[in-house]
Amino acid sequence: MLREISAGGVLVRRTAEGWMMAAIEPKKEDSGPRDVKTDSQKVLLALPKGLVDPGERPEQTAIREVREETGVTGSLIGKLGDIKYTYVRSWGDKQRVFKIVSFYLLRYEAGRIDEIADAMRIEVKRAIWVPLVEAERKLAYRGERDMVRRAQEYLKSHPEAA
Repeated sequence: MLREISAGGVLVRRTAEGWMMAAIEPKKEDSGPRDVKTDSQKVLLALPKGLVDPGERPEQTAIREVREETGVTGSLIGKLGDIKYTYVRSWGDKQRVFKIVSFYLLRYEAGRIDEIADAMRIEVKRAIWVPLVEAERKLAYRGERDMVRRAQEYLKSHPEAA
């Protein structure tokens, strides 16, 4: 069985309305676990993530992938955890793949949401800010919802993170 190692981020930003989180709507809407309604449209929301490049540390990948897929940059707060699962490629060789995705909590530094390279539009339909308190129920994948819960718990117990 093939193995893939990826990393992604829960990037948060403190606003007058509370914590906001960067989320993406993937370009290829697959038949994920569930779709959610946002802005009167049926969309699948996910956390930004991608494969760890050779010579890259997972936390570097998380920061890079968040920047590439959302248009915003963040600084590392800490690791939230890993998600492990198996899937069958829906393209090419149809092989089974064991995947590990490490997620990191990131603090917003700069940039405008959804200002991403045209080449990235192959993967990302759009990037949006989602209130962190709503993110858990808006994300499509269970493991990613767990990472949002962990981010919320961390921010509650570490008010200095603001």
